[in-house]
Amino acid sequence: MSILALYNNLNTFLYLAALLFGMGIYGLVTRRTLIGMLIASELILAAASINFMAFNRFTAPDPTVGQVFTLFIMAIAAAEAAIGLSIVIAVYRNYKSIDTEDLVELKG
Repeated sequence: MSILALYNNLNTFLYLAALLFGMGIYGLVTRRTLIGMLIASELILAAASINFMAFNRFTAPDPTVGQVFTLFIMAIAAAEAAIGLSIVIAVYRNYKSIDTEDLVELKG
């Protein structure tokens, strides 16, 4: 089987997205720091983007639908990263730690 045959197969992209999604979920469950959780959530969003683009390429009659969804996901990921990092910085300034177990005293 050649590389071109793998590239022109929907299952290849779906397996890649499932692998990224699984790594993201594993990272969210196992990481204790907020930065690790933020990176894991970015992996989950990347997996969703790959799924949208793969289904756009192989099944959608209109080629722009999946691309527009992926652009929205990229914008959401950028906003999440900016807001998440600012929250991490604020938490670090108050508690001198970014470990999630140290943040149980937060009052909202």
